[in-house]
Formats: sequence, structure tokens, C-alpha cells
Amino acid sequence: MSRWTVVCQLTQILPATGVCALVNGQQIAIFRPRDDEQLFAISNIDPFADASVLSRGIIAEHQDALWVASPLKKQRFRLYDGHCMEDEARSVAAYPVRVSAGQVEVCA
Repeated sequence: MSRWTVVCQLTQILPATGVCALVNGQQIAIFRPRDDEQLFAISNIDPFADASVLSRGIIAEHQDALWVASPLKKQRFRLYDGHCMEDEARSVAAYPVRVSAGQVEVCA
């Protein structure tokens, strides 16, 4: 059964960056693309390198969607669903994320 887990305060995630949180034993990358409450959460594990690095990737916009480029091999993952632009077979999991009373919560 999934439940919402508080991971940090919204103010602890700077706009245009990502952070990593351990939620129920899973590394989850949480991204705050802009200076608002819009957040995205995907697995932090880069499936091409099998490394925990996606939270440190660069956020970009392409075809009206937000993506993160892996800092290792540069594959891009769509933030709202984890789809990999270069190889659909290696997409990553996406998780519901929200802000409640200033706290970031992830459902995993």
C-alpha cells in the first residue's frame, strides 16, 4: 500500500534543481523546475549506468515537456512520466509528488 511520505520543506529545493530522497527504500529524484510549487519525482537510478545520479542532472524543456538529462551518459528522461527519449525500454519510474503546508511529500 502506497502512502505519502514527507521528505523535506519546499524551500530546501532550489528552483531549477533536483534533490534525492530515500522513500521506502527507494532513491527518488525530486525536481523543482521553476520558482513555484510544481514538482516532479522519478527514480534516481540511471538505467544506462546503473548509478544514482538523475537528481544531479540538468533540467531542460523539449517539445513542450520538461526533461532531465543524466549527468553521466546524457540520456533524457521526461519528468512527468519517466519516459526515456533515446530508448523507451529503459524508462524510469515516476511517482506522485505534492506540496502540503510547505512540505514536499512523495507517494511511493
